[in-house]
Amino acid sequence: MSSPTEPLLSVRDLRVSFPVFGGVLRHKVGEVRAVDGVSFDVHKGEVLGLVGESGSGKTTVGRAIMNIVRFMSPEAQLGGHVHFQTSDGTVDFNGLGRRAMRPHRSDIAMIFQDPYSSLNPRMTVRQIVEGPLAIHTSLRANERRRRVLELLERVGLQPDYAGRYPHEFSGGQRQRIGIARALATRPKLIIADEPVSALDVSVQAQVINLMQELKDDFGLTYIFIAHDLSVVHHISDRIAVMYLGAITELGEAQQVYRAPRHPYAKALLSAVPIPDPRADRSGRVRLEGDIPTPMAKPSGCGFRTRCPIAVERCARDVPLLEEHREGRLVACPEVREGDDVQ
Repeated sequence: MSSPTEPLLSVRDLRVSFPVFGGVLRHKVGEVRAVDGVSFDVHKGEVLGLVGESGSGKTTVGRAIMNIVRFMSPEAQLGGHVHFQTSDGTVDFNGLGRRAMRPHRSDIAMIFQDPYSSLNPRMTVRQIVEGPLAIHTSLRANERRRRVLELLERVGLQPDYAGRYPHEFSGGQRQRIGIARALATRPKLIIADEPVSALDVSVQAQVINLMQELKDDFGLTYIFIAHDLSVVHHISDRIAVMYLGAITELGEAQQVYRAPRHPYAKALLSAVPIPDPRADRSGRVRLEGDIPTPMAKPSGCGFRTRCPIAVERCARDVPLLEEHREGRLVACPEVREGDDVQ
């Protein structure tokens, strides 16, 4: 893993909110704070895992980095900065319009969660993979076709599949097509949005192994989004745990997976299934209640309504993501001040 002075991506105080309208005149009655002050760096050659429950805001973070939130939801409000190192220097993607963003689209790509809906059923595999090349490169038609065949072979698909349609493939094969499309323009950063969650367990391992091989061969940098901490642990260099739009813990993958510090990270790890019927499950952490709605976040710490170690100040103060032991960042003063708190 390379760690240059300047990170490839630097996210600072990223905020994304969606207005909620109601009534006959459709006036604003509230807002959903999907991402609420997220900051992190990603260095070239690194894999950053982003984990959390459904509704934690991790997918919105990925879309905000891609700068596609406003195109999907024009009324969304964005704040903060998404600094990306391009060949022309540092560019803040957050706030760039469609035309200003277009020169940078080839530097960043996304692998989507559902391989069944992310591929156009009316397009052949060749057309799907060739699309980014036609838009973002100056390659001639024969060069694009040759590149498509090379990519298909590299992701484990036969070149003669190029003329087939998505419905002719299994879920794992469709995700390989999606990976080939993401690789087409040789991006610097790939955001993988739960790329294996819709696949069978046996196929998940194949796709993750493929992504690791491609990372080494192409010198890729990943943001790997998932809800399963055990899956993220196998591919990530560092892990950021999200809850209700904020990062609760960030550190080296082995540290976070083997010995999480934040109470939510501990609960998330405890929820990982143990494939042993004789294993001791007495120490498993069980959270009470459901994740609060982003429309009405609790005051202070967003996790306090479910936290087993919450105290009075948790309802008053918003915890900062600050350095803990071993260079780890934890957003919980109770943990930072009492290392033995369980």
